[in-house]
Amino acid sequence: MAKPDDRSDNIRKMQEMIDNTIENMHEAGETLHNTKLTGEQRAAIEAKNRRREEAIRNFRAEIKDEYHDRFGD
Repeated sequence: MAKPDDRSDNIRKMQEMIDNTIENMHEAGETLHNTKLTGEQRAAIEAKNRRREEAIRNFRAEIKDEYHDRFGD
């Protein structure tokens, strides 16, 4: 039998993902600042952080949707 879809902690899980992503961005920023990197390495880290920023925006939008679905406006 399939397990029921329990979304009761989705907001908490998405917030944890946001927090982890922000932490990863900060660590990458420290690497950019404190480490001698090639142009290619620097570009790869910067591109990854741009993707992380987009992921954070998407997570926040999902949290808003989840909140409105659960609690209304």
